[in-house]
Amino acid sequence: MDTLETLLRETFLGISLGRFAAAFAILILSLVLKRVFSHFYDRVVAPLAQKTSNRYDDQFLQGVKNPAGFMVVIAGLFVAVQVLHLPSEPMDLHRFAGAVLKVLVTFDVAWFLFNMVALLEAYLAQWVTRTESTLDDHLLPFIRKSLRVFIVFLAFIMTVQNLGYSISGLLASLGIGGLAVALAAKDTLSNIFGSIMIILDRPFHIGDWIKAGEMEGVVEEVGFRSTKIRTFSKTLISVPNNVIANTEINNFSRMPKRRIKMTVGVTYESSPAQMRRAVDDIRAMLKEHPAIHQEFMLVNFTDFGPSSLDILVYCFTTTTVWGEYLEARQDVCLRIMDIIDGLGMEIAFPSRSIYLRGGEQEELPAASGAKA
Repeated sequence: MDTLETLLRETFLGISLGRFAAAFAILILSLVLKRVFSHFYDRVVAPLAQKTSNRYDDQFLQGVKNPAGFMVVIAGLFVAVQVLHLPSEPMDLHRFAGAVLKVLVTFDVAWFLFNMVALLEAYLAQWVTRTESTLDDHLLPFIRKSLRVFIVFLAFIMTVQNLGYSISGLLASLGIGGLAVALAAKDTLSNIFGSIMIILDRPFHIGDWIKAGEMEGVVEEVGFRSTKIRTFSKTLISVPNNVIANTEINNFSRMPKRRIKMTVGVTYESSPAQMRRAVDDIRAMLKEHPAIHQEFMLVNFTDFGPSSLDILVYCFTTTTVWGEYLEARQDVCLRIMDIIDGLGMEIAFPSRSIYLRGGEQEELPAASGAKA
């Protein structure tokens, strides 16, 4: 017994062997506690999480498991260092051990955040699947990689700082290098931010008929760098996303209904009674038309035109499809012609009357013809 006590009092680097033994026992205990924690997680925590309908708690606990177990070991190392009472002479072992512990804590926190990026990606992936655009599908891996690179970079900077090195020079070098890269990739970065704005604002979807500046057509693809628009002449325009994001966009596919606006001109031979009857009949026709939206419409005798009595017809179709809209507009025009013809009235066209000084009157047609 005396021999054991004497042995434990022996010192190495100014530390008794008894303290070494206590520190070693603490490390062994921390490893045992880590195994107990893992066993408790696998047998109790994980089954409870699996019973819930939400899968995010499963992924969160899976990402926490290993970093939390490693934190138990770090805690054991911290207690062991405190037990050892490391000397500061001839080497500052206590300061070195503290720096190592800080590095390990930094690594553990970065490990946890690195795993949480997968949780964020799973959440965003569920949101992305609800959209028609493939842009966010391409952008999601970019966001995941960028976040993980940022976490690793931040952990590296903190590790260098914890080891006692100055990071001001490194940050200055990285700032100059980053500025050079940003200037070289200015267009690429602007397209990336344009893509993000398109995702957040959602001014259009694939298949929408849009007009952006002088470009008009149907959106075929929304990519990571550009948006492809198929024009009505069947050419394909690739527009950089930064241009799309900063251009006024007119989305015709978002119209709830399409407008019909026309002026029907009848000849001046029409009587007031015929005009009243024409207005009433056209209005009644629109109210019974299956393709006309009944919420709002206008039919009124509005002007004495240069060569016609003008009736304004203003209404909306129930469909927004271009082909169906044209069919409805055509049918409305033909029915108006039937009404005008049935009332004994005639559609006017541009004409001009010339009065001669001698009292004779002659009516000359315009270039398109004239009504005698």
